[in-house]
Amino acid sequence: MKRLIVTDVDSTFLQQEVIELIADHAGTRAEVAAVTERAMRGELDFAGSLRERVATLAGVPVSALDKVRDAVELMPGAAELVAECQARGWAFGLVSGGFEEVVRPIAEGLGIRLVRANRLEVADGVLTGRTLGPVVDRAAKAATLREWAAAEGVPMAATVAVGDGANDLDMIAAAGVGVAFRAKPVVKAQAPHSVDGSLTEVLTLLDP
Repeated sequence: MKRLIVTDVDSTFLQQEVIELIADHAGTRAEVAAVTERAMRGELDFAGSLRERVATLAGVPVSALDKVRDAVELMPGAAELVAECQARGWAFGLVSGGFEEVVRPIAEGLGIRLVRANRLEVADGVLTGRTLGPVVDRAAKAATLREWAAAEGVPMAATVAVGDGANDLDMIAAAGVGVAFRAKPVVKAQAPHSVDGSLTEVLTLLDP
């Protein structure tokens, strides 16, 4: 059976929160981290919290994104999970409330072609403090899972969604197999499955 596995990126596929790494370059990491934490626990509307956090990044040179990409680390088991899915002929996607400018090059390096994330607005070589286009929020993540499943010819019952924050709850609920990974309590409480070690443990949920 062909499957589609879709994972969140920040603190799920990657060990860090990318927006906090960018905020290091703006001197606003503590402020951004506090808002991120509240959003992940489901205490804040994601779109509003994203606007608030991105606004603090205004003036950061776009070249800082190269340093951020160099600084991020894959979650244990991330590369292995992708490789195993590819070996089985399964589709694999990354959907993120973070930023395409950082996520897509990482995805391409692993042969992942399904990517959806927010985009940062740039003017005169610096970040403006705004994003471009619709925000990738919890509803958009679930819609993306359904869209990709249809495009790949995978029934929803054969989809898997993995995430750690409140922004992932809709796609976890929509998937055939929903997995909380190193997740916030609100996510663990609602997800059918929970994994706290390596991302490869997701496979043990699928293999009888």
